[in-house]
Amino acid sequence: MAVSIRLKMLGTKHRPCYRIVALDSRKTRDGKTLENLGQYAPLKQPAELEIREEEILKLLSEGAVPSETVKNLLRQKGIVKVPQKNEKGEVRFVWTKRA
Repeated sequence: MAVSIRLKMLGTKHRPCYRIVALDSRKTRDGKTLENLGQYAPLKQPAELEIREEEILKLLSEGAVPSETVKNLLRQKGIVKVPQKNEKGEVRFVWTKRA
């Protein structure tokens, strides 16, 4: 099962609020979720973003794929994909929390 991390829409028309969720990539936007990972309120000043970093990093290391919007939100919180060399000299990308 391919897991994706994306936004689930809550709220009403013209008053959006989103949850950051992990779900099967074949499900619809508002389908049944595997895990709630945080929330995003874009209309508050400044925009409010709360995430559970440990759970997100765990899922990303296991192969979950974030949507473009979630990638941008994670970048705001300092979670980025960085290159890392192994002992053979091969480069692979790993998700990590920036200092």
